[in-house]
Amino acid sequence: MTETGRRNPACGVKESGFSSSRTVHYNLGEAALYEEAIGRGEARLTAHGALVAETGQHTGRSAKDKFVVRDARTEPHVWWDNNKPMSPERFELLLADFAAHAGDKELFVQDLIGGADAAQNLPTRVITEYAWHSLFIRNLLIRPQPEQLDGFLPKMTIVDLPSFRADPARHGCRTETVIAVDLTRMIVLIGGTSYAGEMKKSVFTALNYLLPERGVMPMHCSANEGPDGDAAVFFGLSGTGKTTLSADPSRTLIGDDEHGWGPDGIFNFEGGCYAKTIRLSAEAEPEIFSTTQRFGTVLENVVLDENRVPDFDDGSLTENTRCAYPLHFIPNASATGRAGHPKNIIMLTADAFGVLPPIAKLTPAQAMYHFLSGYTAKVAGTEKGVTEPEATFSTCFGAPFMPRHPSEYGNLLRQLIAEHGVDCWLVNTGWTGGAYGTGRRMPIKATRALLAAALDGSLNGAQFRTDANFGFSVPEAVAGVDSAILDPRSTWADKAAYDRQAGRLVGMFVDNFGKFEPHVDANVRGAAPRIQAAAE
Repeated sequence: MTETGRRNPACGVKESGFSSSRTVHYNLGEAALYEEAIGRGEARLTAHGALVAETGQHTGRSAKDKFVVRDARTEPHVWWDNNKPMSPERFELLLADFAAHAGDKELFVQDLIGGADAAQNLPTRVITEYAWHSLFIRNLLIRPQPEQLDGFLPKMTIVDLPSFRADPARHGCRTETVIAVDLTRMIVLIGGTSYAGEMKKSVFTALNYLLPERGVMPMHCSANEGPDGDAAVFFGLSGTGKTTLSADPSRTLIGDDEHGWGPDGIFNFEGGCYAKTIRLSAEAEPEIFSTTQRFGTVLENVVLDENRVPDFDDGSLTENTRCAYPLHFIPNASATGRAGHPKNIIMLTADAFGVLPPIAKLTPAQAMYHFLSGYTAKVAGTEKGVTEPEATFSTCFGAPFMPRHPSEYGNLLRQLIAEHGVDCWLVNTGWTGGAYGTGRRMPIKATRALLAAALDGSLNGAQFRTDANFGFSVPEAVAGVDSAILDPRSTWADKAAYDRQAGRLVGMFVDNFGKFEPHVDANVRGAAPRIQAAAE
C-alpha cells in the first residue's frame, strides 16, 4: 500500500478498520486534490478556477435510506419515530462489506474537526473514494492546525464509497443506497450515492446526539455578530432567507447552517459554507457569487456553458445546485467561529398563505411552540404536484438530523433563552396582501429594516398589539416601514378570505402540534394559536 500526504502514523486507515492494496492519500491540499479529481475524470475545471462535479441520480440527500443502529446504548435516547433503526448485526455485515469493497480502491483521507469549541468538538476522520469528496469535506469542516495533525485521534469515522451497492436483504436497508449511522461507535457508512452533503449532515447528526447530554444546544441555524458583540441566531428551513439575512456586511458572519450553544456562547460546527446557487447573481448575493470564481471552491451539479462559465440559471440537472467553500472566502466571516451568548433569536418562515405578520415578538413559551413546530410553506411550482400553498412542519427546523426527541432540544432551548434573557422573534419572509398567486412577496427592504430594529434593540420600544389568532406581539409602527404590512389582514382586499385562510393555518398548527402536547408543559400548550373573531 502506498501512502501520500501528511498523516498520523499511529492512526491511519488500517487502524480505522479499512485497508487498501493501492494508494491512500492523507490530508491532501486543494492543488493535489484538484489534480487527482481531474485526472481521474471525477470533475472539471471552470473558467474561473473552481472545481465542478456532478452527482448523478442523487442530487440531494437520500433521507429514506438513512438508518441509525438500535442497540442498548441508543435504544432509550433516539427518537425512533423519526429515525429508521438498523440492528447491530446488520451494521456489522455492512461494515465488513464496506471494508472488503474498499480493499482495492484508491482512498482519500481527511482528518478534520466538527465544532469550533475545543471543549465540545468532534475530531472526525473522513475516508472517501472520490478526490472531489475529499476536497468538499475539507472545505466544510474545520481544518486542524498542522501541529494538531501529528497527534490527531478521531472520535468519529465516516466512510463514503459511492460505488458500493447495498443489498437490502443482507444489510436490512431499503435500496442499494445506504447511510448507516452507529452512534455508539461513532461510525458512518455512506454508499450508493455521490451527493457530498451526506457527509456534512452525518457530522451534524452525531453532534445533535452527543451535545444535549452536555447541556449544549445543537442548532440548524445561521448566526452573526454585531460590532458590539451582540450575537444573533437565525433558524429557518430552506427558502426562508436564513443564509441571505445572516449575510449582513455590517455584522460578522459566524456561520450559515449549523451551530452549538454552550456555556461559553455559540460556536460554528463547520469551517465552510454549502450555499445554493440556483439563480445566483453577483447583484443579489455578491459575496457568495465571488466564491464561485475562486480556486478551491467545489461546484455541485452546476451546468457550464461552452466556455466553461457556470450558468446558475440552468436547473436542468437539479434545482439543488450548490457551492462548497471555506468560510474565510467570505470577507466578513469570523476567524474563530465563536461568539458570546445570543441577544436575539430569529425564527424565519416563508408563509405562502399570507397570514403571518412580517415580524412578531415571542414569549419563551411561544418560542418553544414555534421551534417545535418549525413551520414554513411550499409554493406552487416548487415541487411536482404542488398546485397551491402547502404547509411544511419540520420540528426544530431540522427534523431529518434530530436523533433525539424534539422536546429535549425544545426544553434546552427554552432554558437557555430564560437564562440569558434572549429576545425571540418570528419573521415572515413569505407573502402579504394575499396568498401566493394573489399577494406579493414580503419586501426584502422591509424585512431588513424590521430585522435591523430587532437586532439593535430599538424595536423593543415600539407599541405592540396582540395578534388575534396567534397571540404573539406585533409592532404597530416601525420607522422606515409601511405600517400597513404590519397588519396582514388589512393588506387583504377580501377580509373574510383572510379570516378563512387564517383559520386554515391555525388548524394546521394545532393538528401538527398534537404529537408534542404530552411532552410540554401547560405554558407551551397555551401558546398554541386559536381562532378568534376579527373585527372589520
